[in-house]
Amino acid sequence: MVLDNIEKLLEKYDNAETTLQEEQQLKNYFSQETVAPHLEVYKPMFMYFSQTQNEQFTKTIPLETKKTYTLYKWISVAAIAVLMFAVYTQIGNQVKSMDNLSQDELMAYNQTVEAFNLLASKFNKGTESMDALTLMSASLEKGTENVSYLGEFSNTQNKIFKN
Repeated sequence: MVLDNIEKLLEKYDNAETTLQEEQQLKNYFSQETVAPHLEVYKPMFMYFSQTQNEQFTKTIPLETKKTYTLYKWISVAAIAVLMFAVYTQIGNQVKSMDNLSQDELMAYNQTVEAFNLLASKFNKGTESMDALTLMSASLEKGTENVSYLGEFSNTQNKIFKN
């Protein structure tokens, strides 16, 4: 009777369906000197579980943090602040008003503005062409919807004539 119960518990154990009390019964059975011969293969496993249950980790873990990393972080923050200040002051010195530009600089500025205006007008023409494509796409979608209605009509017609 006990052996039959142990075999059922082993089957439940293999399917991961045992409770803690049932596992304790298995550990107690396999810690005995006499175990059924066909269950001898389980004995080392349960003996290992019993032995390792009492093990404890005794090594001390140092919890000190290294302070060198925080120093490097503050140095990098300070370096970024100095760099940003230098960039800001240099840009502030280089900004010119339209009145202070020389003749060559004013001519280059005007040519650049003309080039950008030409580029913008070409983009506007391209956008108008895209509007025509959008209108055509909308018409195509409407036609596709109408064709799908024909398919539904055909399905209904098939159902009517088959019945």
